Amino acid sequence: MKNHLIFDADVLEWYSFAGFMDTVFHRLYRIDVNMKMKQFAFAALALCLTTACSEKTADYPFRNPDLPLEERIDNLLGLLTPEEKIGQMMNTTPAVERLGIPEYDWWNEALHGVARAGRATVFPQSIAMAATFDEEALLETFTMVSDEARAKYHQYQRDGEYDRYKGLTFWTPNINIFRDPRWGRGMETYGEDPFLTERMGLSVVRGLQGDDPNYFKTHACAKHYAVHSGPEWNRHEYNAEATPRDLWTTYLPAFEALVTKGDVQEVMCAYNRFEDAPCCNSDKLLIDILRNTWGYDEIILSDCGAIDDFWREGRHGTHSDAASASADAVLTGTDLECGSSYNALKEALESGKITEADLDVSLRRLFRGRFELGMFDPDDRVPYAQIPYNVVESPEHVAQSLEMARKSIVLLKNKDHTLPLSKEIRKIAVVGPNAADSTMLWANYNGFPSQTVTILEGIRRKVPDAEVMYELGCDHVDVSIPTDYAATAAKVKDADVIVFVGGISPRLEGEEMPVETDGFRKGDRTNIEVPKVQKEMIQALKATGKPVVHVVCTGSALALNWEDAHIDAILNAWYGGQEAGTAVADVLFGDYNPAGRLPVTFYKSIDQLPDFQDYGMAGRTYRYMTQEPLYPFGYGLSYTTFAYRNAKLSQEAVTKDQPVTLTFDIANTGSTDGDEVAQVYIKYPDLPKEPVKALKAFKRIHVKAGETRQVTLQLEPKAFQSFDDQTQTMAVRPGNYVVLYGGSSADKALQSLPVRINE
Repeated sequence: MKNHLIFDADVLEWYSFAGFMDTVFHRLYRIDVNMKMKQFAFAALALCLTTACSEKTADYPFRNPDLPLEERIDNLLGLLTPEEKIGQMMNTTPAVERLGIPEYDWWNEALHGVARAGRATVFPQSIAMAATFDEEALLETFTMVSDEARAKYHQYQRDGEYDRYKGLTFWTPNINIFRDPRWGRGMETYGEDPFLTERMGLSVVRGLQGDDPNYFKTHACAKHYAVHSGPEWNRHEYNAEATPRDLWTTYLPAFEALVTKGDVQEVMCAYNRFEDAPCCNSDKLLIDILRNTWGYDEIILSDCGAIDDFWREGRHGTHSDAASASADAVLTGTDLECGSSYNALKEALESGKITEADLDVSLRRLFRGRFELGMFDPDDRVPYAQIPYNVVESPEHVAQSLEMARKSIVLLKNKDHTLPLSKEIRKIAVVGPNAADSTMLWANYNGFPSQTVTILEGIRRKVPDAEVMYELGCDHVDVSIPTDYAATAAKVKDADVIVFVGGISPRLEGEEMPVETDGFRKGDRTNIEVPKVQKEMIQALKATGKPVVHVVCTGSALALNWEDAHIDAILNAWYGGQEAGTAVADVLFGDYNPAGRLPVTFYKSIDQLPDFQDYGMAGRTYRYMTQEPLYPFGYGLSYTTFAYRNAKLSQEAVTKDQPVTLTFDIANTGSTDGDEVAQVYIKYPDLPKEPVKALKAFKRIHVKAGETRQVTLQLEPKAFQSFDDQTQTMAVRPGNYVVLYGGSSADKALQSLPVRINE
């Protein structure tokens, strides 16, 4: 007997009455039902339907937004079969048609704009936005990103499109520490410093998740937890090792902040092993630290294919098969798998490796997340559902992309005030592999804008009356194709200025890429030199005797030693998003005064670095480096000059639970309005194992020419924390400290004030 009946049409379609009765009686009473019982129940139901059962009775409680959340989750869990539960624990969750639940894919991306889902505003890459040192602007940016995300999601729902990249659970930000410039995915991060990463990461989370008291706007996800920053080529088999000191002072602080301060709703565990346990099966990382120490009770998910790495041949080799790997991952707290190994949870249930109650622990978190996003509620109950679709790539959002690109540009060199260029210039030559490349500007994990302004186009728009010549000159790296440096130089030697737009490309650096060429391996780099073909091209251009400006597009540090010694001006423009060309032209011609600051150290060569696979921090980044870099962390020039004056601390001695307030004046002593990025570092003279110095506060401030503005920054007690080897914890210890303040991490750019911390 098959009876396809509608039981509350907007909620539930019965696929088979007999099958339905089997499910209900077995789930509720753990008994099987015979045909006579089914017939009796069917007759009772038919009577109910013909006498107009109330709509409220027909609704499942999980559909009622007025019920307590846990009651709704309890109801839904009680309706699902074990097989259905397993299906809901993988990123591509199938529909549960009999309950009216559509399919959903948890995998969505929004690294620097809604990604991989068609049209969206493309903001500068994360490393570029880190260079703004502007957490307020980043919060505004990601509020726009989540506006677009909500608008796109609800349109997809109306259109019945439920596939990947069309949801509300975004696997960003990447808050791994960019400890080595050879890592190809470093461009996805906020740089090498834990404090900068924490502050920028919190802005991303708050912008994505919103501030409504009842619903999350979207989910953010802190990734990749933890001790994960390359190499790419061995990430599925690599065992990362870090001392407790490095773990707690470098690799964990940003994760702790996003969990305890940002209420981040998802944490993604990494591919690699840590202390010989896969990160997605690490008692120490997931249970001891994340769940127990930090009190995190939200969703943990695996990186894509990470559970496969437990058991597939040639990878971690910690498990014999998918069933044991999946059971252990769930029991350690990995609620959601990106992948398909969790299909083997059915086998794990049958063999007793895991129980249905264990699954429910994870499912409760997963469904709580979906309920709190409003996925089971009417749109009129969810304020974010009212965001109109026309916010997607709106003029306001495009303008913000331009503003973030401007703010991110770092002026590295400006010999004899080569920049800004005069708009009265007659002839400009633009040369180089990145000059007319639009997709390079999108970086990776990107959306697709309706229009992109290349750097060549930006220059042409800026000076429409000038003759702007363009020559490719050379490729990024390929020396197998004959390159006539002399011929290119001869073509442009009559220009008033030559702008070489080079660097590297997201087609060379990135996530586990099939790239094997000189200087690059699988998305990483084997050195940090400027590719030889570009270096020879720029040397030929300099030999013309004309001023040369080098615009560098990159996601990471380059060893620009020859360029620094010989080129007239150098701009680091990163991968600047859809408006990068306009932003670069604005800076080149003085319509915007550059104030970006380096979120990573620019080393002279890899000879200044330890081995790439060494996760020890000794010698790495400005915090532990004792050699002189090419350009230090926090460095960046301006078209004006600033002076720091009248600095004072609120107290010269405090107890370990008291904050310290630092006040100083910043004077613009030049003739051009501009932004200054005030940076505050702590030095630990009594604690030799601590960093050389560590960033603890920053503020980007606009100061008009001739104006003086006061800056006040508060240093909370946590700013003075250090690692205690005896207790293996972070603590504020009594002693002498030095507060450093200025416009860069370089010693010569900093002034100091002593402070004493007492018990």
